[in-house]
Amino acid sequence: MLKPEFVLAFREAAPYIHAYRGKVFVIAVNGECLAANHFPRLAQDLNLLVSLGVRIVLVHGARPQIDAQLALRGIACRFHGGRRVTDADTMTAVKAAIGEARHSIEAQLTMGMPNSPMHGAHLRVAGGNYVAAQPLGVLDGVDMQYAGQVRRIDSSSLNARLACGELVLLSPIGYSPTGEAFNLTMEEVAYQAAMALNAEKLIFLVEDGGLVDNEGLLHPSITVEQAKALMAANQGSKEVGVCLPWAVRATEGGLSRSHLVSGSEDGALLVELFTHFGSGTMIVRQPLVQLRQADIDDIGSLLALIQPLEEQGVLVRRSREHLEMDIRRFTLLEHDGKVFGCVALYPFLDSGMAELACLVVAPEQRTAGYGEMLLQAVEIQARQEGIATLFVLTTRTAHWFVERGFTEADPLALPEEKLQRYNGARRSKVFMKTL
Repeated sequence: MLKPEFVLAFREAAPYIHAYRGKVFVIAVNGECLAANHFPRLAQDLNLLVSLGVRIVLVHGARPQIDAQLALRGIACRFHGGRRVTDADTMTAVKAAIGEARHSIEAQLTMGMPNSPMHGAHLRVAGGNYVAAQPLGVLDGVDMQYAGQVRRIDSSSLNARLACGELVLLSPIGYSPTGEAFNLTMEEVAYQAAMALNAEKLIFLVEDGGLVDNEGLLHPSITVEQAKALMAANQGSKEVGVCLPWAVRATEGGLSRSHLVSGSEDGALLVELFTHFGSGTMIVRQPLVQLRQADIDDIGSLLALIQPLEEQGVLVRRSREHLEMDIRRFTLLEHDGKVFGCVALYPFLDSGMAELACLVVAPEQRTAGYGEMLLQAVEIQARQEGIATLFVLTTRTAHWFVERGFTEADPLALPEEKLQRYNGARRSKVFMKTL
């Protein structure tokens, strides 16, 4: 039996599948996600991404695993400035914890059980000494010993492995030219790898599913500046407070997008990547929603928006030629590069009036406030052009305009030029708003 929901979802995902093929994603999964046994389902989604041509660098953490190893050895945990003070005994525990975590990840990425998404996949996992490190040194009088920081990422070797279709697994440990190993943070390794590889995305998997503020509201998309303001106000969980600065730094430094996505909710990563709505928090340099003037290349997008309403009789039919002639009168609303709304303004300068026409928002976004944004944009444009009164002709949306300051008027109040073209058979109601 045909499943229309599947068809619509697959069509929605198709542009993203095309856009992501051959692109590098750096995905960071913390040790808490591994300890809670959430990784097996994530492994299936990672395998799916690789099968779609996405080049994955997976960076894992191991904080709870290290704590467990230290407890087994009777070694106290010591931190300074948010970093683990790593002496020789602690470094032994770090190596054991990271090794255990890495073997578990590789085993789960290798699973190919029948009737599972990974059946027959044969995903190959690459690892090696790709991360060069150096010691943090002495911080505020505290010798950090084997706690280190990233010195260099071997991007050429990583790219070679990715080009072969392999998933690269990086651990939070790095090596120096003198043969020493250093304890690193997952967040820094992920950030440095993303920058070195000029990745398309840097993704941190977090328990909260994104940036949830102190009022419990999830922020689905924020700019770098908004993220900085939220951090300054101590919004979000402690876990997000660790990851978000690196995500902001990466986006500010040139990455296209950074994300905070749930590491525990099944399928959250796929929803974030392959739907317009997403599931977590995306950090961008500029707002995703933008208004701009339409041009001739937008005719196809305009037709896709307005034709369903023309067929329902809500809008007057406009030919392609009509749209091409009037294209500069249209304002478009885009979300992440896709057109979700439009509106047109037709001025009648002799009367000081202008018609607001063809205000349309895609059905799946009609609760996002986009109609309000388009109306505000038209009002600003009209004021700039010296228009005193806006009017609109409508048969179905009278209440929407009344709620926004329009009042019903007699058709005889229309400008003479418009009145001569008024179609009495449609019995459109006229609403006006003084600017």
